[in-house]
Amino acid sequence: MDFTFTEEQQAAVEAARAVFADVAPDSVPSPALSPGAVADDFDRVLWARLAQSDLLGLVLAPEHGGAGLDAIALCLVLRESAKVLARVPLLEHCATAMVLGEHGGPELTGLLPRAGSGELVLTVAANGRTGHDPAELAVTARRDGADWLLDGVQTAVPWAHGADFIAVPAHSGEGDPLIALVPRVTEGLSLADQFSTSGERMAELTLDGVRVPATHLVETPGAWDRLRHLLATGTCALALGLGEGVLGMTSAYTSKREQFGHPVATFQAVAVQAADRYIDLRAMEVTLWQAAWRLDSGSGGPLPTAGDVAVAKIWASEGVRRVVQTAQHLHGGFGADTDYPLHRYHAWAKQLELSLGPAAAHEEALGDLLAAHPLG
Repeated sequence: MDFTFTEEQQAAVEAARAVFADVAPDSVPSPALSPGAVADDFDRVLWARLAQSDLLGLVLAPEHGGAGLDAIALCLVLRESAKVLARVPLLEHCATAMVLGEHGGPELTGLLPRAGSGELVLTVAANGRTGHDPAELAVTARRDGADWLLDGVQTAVPWAHGADFIAVPAHSGEGDPLIALVPRVTEGLSLADQFSTSGERMAELTLDGVRVPATHLVETPGAWDRLRHLLATGTCALALGLGEGVLGMTSAYTSKREQFGHPVATFQAVAVQAADRYIDLRAMEVTLWQAAWRLDSGSGGPLPTAGDVAVAKIWASEGVRRVVQTAQHLHGGFGADTDYPLHRYHAWAKQLELSLGPAAAHEEALGDLLAAHPLG
């Protein structure tokens, strides 16, 4: 695997850094600190700036008005967004648009130019950012003439209240899960408020006989796996960016904070802890790019793409937790000050960790894959 990024990918990073340069970590308080104090909508001003920089169409094909880039480019941009806790549905929107462009019919792909311009906002009705196992999908789909009817409940849907369309995975009993693109405002669909650990407004999505035309469905085998792998890998990119931002804050603080006449960064106990977290971040990075590369290049290897995604999730889930915990420790009491942004990074990190799921579950899944595809 070549770790050198292409000129186009590097240009995407530069564009993202320019957009996020003056974005300060958001002030949405954690519900644990201020019950009931949450954000009603995402950052629409920042969303417009992302659209103006052509970053919302990054992974769309040129015929749909996009740049035609890949999952690696998307992850590079997501990493930059997480460094400043950008409150935009960039991951869900771009991952959904990418899969619709790859597998959607003419009616669905016809929406993509408006998605790339930011006029339409897309999200995914998955349990957190990484989704359910296909065998445990909570929404069912049944045929009704030329249409399909959707029934079921999906929880913790991110950005649902501000989206125009929600991609809903559904189990029909006829093979791979379907993906239905459902307007947020449609008969039989209702949203109930839920709130994430990071203080964001999420939704419990209830579908009661929601009618969806067949033209708004993606029935391609493997399409849902593709989407949930993109979501999972993108979440790993967010975890990496957040961790890098936190380690940078910790380095700056410990270099200025003095005890016994010396910066605390020069103390061996502090340096060792920071070095351990640096190693975590490098492991998170290498496993992220391996997973993103496999998403783009296919499953031509000893293990399915799911194996690389599982390894990336193991490191991201564990690593982001260790990074923020060490940062809190090395900041001392200052790290718990709610006027200082570190507590916001901690809340976001916990939400990402919960979205990714426990490392032990991914280790078990990886073991099953190794048993099914022995190496050597």
